[in-house]
Amino acid sequence: MFDVAVFGSLFLTLFVIMDPPGITPIFLALTSGRPAKVQKRMAFQAVCVAGGVITVFGLLGHQILNYLHVSVPALMIAGGLLLLLIALDLLTGKTDEPKQTKDVNVALVPLGMPLLAGPGAIVSVILAVQKADSATTQVSVWAAILAIHVVLWVVMRYSLLIIRVIKDGGVVLVTRLAGMMLSAIAVQQIINGVTQVIQGA
Repeated sequence: MFDVAVFGSLFLTLFVIMDPPGITPIFLALTSGRPAKVQKRMAFQAVCVAGGVITVFGLLGHQILNYLHVSVPALMIAGGLLLLLIALDLLTGKTDEPKQTKDVNVALVPLGMPLLAGPGAIVSVILAVQKADSATTQVSVWAAILAIHVVLWVVMRYSLLIIRVIKDGGVVLVTRLAGMMLSAIAVQQIINGVTQVIQGA
């Protein structure tokens, strides 16, 4: 009742798209200045939000997009633009200001969505669920989805140990680096969306 090939394929795809190692500096940058207990809770919340979004789209993805008359490329472009705005805040240091971050639960946006449950992950899950034509492959698909979220939680949960080593100055540096990486991810996502629009025209 388990298809290793399907599990491995989807898990690796989501690992590359959701990028647990790459999310670490972004998580540290967005949650810096908060108590360790709050950061741990936010890591769990982010994974729960991402899991909830992925699950909903996995079950009802095509129906939701068709009802809203939204294409997959449009979803990718919109997600890319949102990530780009967040990246600019990280690069310019706006997230260092208490009013910008302390009262906002970044575990919901942008960590949960669109960083973790972004267009790429959503589309991959929609396609995987659609192709799963038996109980065995369905179980394998959802097992892979659960496994990648467990990995994401573990990585973010224990990334807090890094803060004790790099201190405040290191967090500022990580914030700037995260902004650069996030802006590149955002631009690439927009390019991919525009490319698909052109190819489909």
